[in-house]
Amino acid sequence: MAAPLAPLTAARLGRGLGQRHRVLLLASARHYGALPAPLSVLAPRRRPPPPPPRHLTRSLAAATVVSEPQADLESGPATVSKGRIYHETYGCQMNVNDMEIVLSIMKKEGYNDIVPDPESAEIIFINTCAIRENAEQKVWQRLNYFWFLKRQWKANVAGGRSKSLRPPKIAVLGCMAERLKEKILDSDKMVDVVCGPDAYRDLPRLLQEVDYGQKGINTLLSLEETYADITPVRISDNSVTAFVSIMRGCNNMCSFCIVPFTRGRERSRPVSSVVREVGELWDAGVKEVMLLGQNVNSYNDTSEVEELEPGKNWQLSEGFSSRCKVKNMGSRFADLLDQLSLEYPEMRFRFTSPHPKDFPDELLYLMRDRRNICKQIHLPAQSGSTEVLERMKRGYTREAYLELVQKIRNVIPDVGLSSDFISGFCGETEDDHANTLSLVRAVGYDMAYMFSYSMREKTHAHRNCEDDVLDDVKQRRLTELINTFRETTRKIYDSQVGTTQLILVEGPNKRAPETELFGKTDRGHRVSFTSLPVPHTSEGDGARKPVVGDLVEVKILRSSTASLSGEPIARTSLGMYCKNHASDASAVAA
Repeated sequence: MAAPLAPLTAARLGRGLGQRHRVLLLASARHYGALPAPLSVLAPRRRPPPPPPRHLTRSLAAATVVSEPQADLESGPATVSKGRIYHETYGCQMNVNDMEIVLSIMKKEGYNDIVPDPESAEIIFINTCAIRENAEQKVWQRLNYFWFLKRQWKANVAGGRSKSLRPPKIAVLGCMAERLKEKILDSDKMVDVVCGPDAYRDLPRLLQEVDYGQKGINTLLSLEETYADITPVRISDNSVTAFVSIMRGCNNMCSFCIVPFTRGRERSRPVSSVVREVGELWDAGVKEVMLLGQNVNSYNDTSEVEELEPGKNWQLSEGFSSRCKVKNMGSRFADLLDQLSLEYPEMRFRFTSPHPKDFPDELLYLMRDRRNICKQIHLPAQSGSTEVLERMKRGYTREAYLELVQKIRNVIPDVGLSSDFISGFCGETEDDHANTLSLVRAVGYDMAYMFSYSMREKTHAHRNCEDDVLDDVKQRRLTELINTFRETTRKIYDSQVGTTQLILVEGPNKRAPETELFGKTDRGHRVSFTSLPVPHTSEGDGARKPVVGDLVEVKILRSSTASLSGEPIARTSLGMYCKNHASDASAVAA
């Protein structure tokens, strides 16, 4: 399960991986098999709305459209806009990347204008999350407002609330679209289009059907779709960090999780397509890439390997098991990471969200030896009780998990670990809860995502378990879990004071935008520092203030539960920093 994000919109979305979705504590208070639905559901036919007056179109800077999607959009003949797009995204980083894919698909069809508010849009996309009930409730609240904009469009325009040229088409995308397709379409004509995660290529057609009085729906899951040929439209103001999706779907079938039913089975992009996209990002000035997947380290590209190995050769972490057997083994995650880190030695790489079962030794040693693979691992535990882990169908015991943590720290001593935890899963006792608290203390996480259990329909737990832990007990246990985490993480941040860290500048610090910058350390800690002129470590380069995209050596002076702060020492490069600090380490050892 990918780490969750707060709602992201066209106006507020930050590509910086250290911004809204780098949340230390998220408490809930955060992807279904059915018969395939028809691609469209008939409704009473009506005439398509007339195009807006030409003078209005010009005044609102409508998009230029050409008949051939691949043509130069700027040089094509001017026509009426197909509609301006407003978008919101809820859930994980995969959803953010999915929205970028959607915008790329729409752009090729002539939908070029993106607006920062729904009142100015003719098309509203809301990309949804189905992991927890709380996330779905937030989506329903927003849909009610979007419905108001559509239902009362004439009055809203007359009153100055809306600036759209016609009533907006409302499209629900993503995991909630797949899970609740019939309910969404039946919700009092609130929604026009429902589109699942594997059907985004069909969105332009579905939107056109609305003009002819139809509802558009396509939630069919695919065994092959990876959108490998689509270059996402980057929608963030942060130009130096980016997401790259390398695989989709999940085969693990954990009993609490809806992901396999909303995202489908695992399939991986070809290595060559990932390398191509990363190369395009490097050419565009991106300095750090987060590789994404529902189970990112289960990556298995069989499309470009001449001689596949049998699936029985697939190595799991020691003491871990998998209920889904691999048929053929191609290029694994370590192979992909090896190639990327070699071809782009000055680009930093992170990845999420992995499963603990897929950390073979070769991956750990690769992370240790490559300076541009960040020493940060998300290691979802979910519980510290072996009995609960068995009911969750996680494929490991408490003891196996702790042994893996120890191995990781033996191989990568300065690694930063984060995790996911669920409080109050079916049948969890006070002893089970105490075991989870003790696991948090034993491991010492840099970051954690913690939630009370929310049962989802169609999961194994929904069919076979009883949600028997009372809500007030769940919340009390969650509070104790959060407090225990805070006790341990403060020590980790305090230990960084006095060290020198390499920071990629992502932007101004929101608390002091005129005087401070921020970025992340190799292990993912957020660092703010004073914007002062500093020299470059290369000889002959004069002093200047760091800017977005610079790599800066920062002396850490202060810490809190969730961040670090310090003073800049010098601008540098990844290679130069590693070379200098390797020399320092050798001198200390001597």
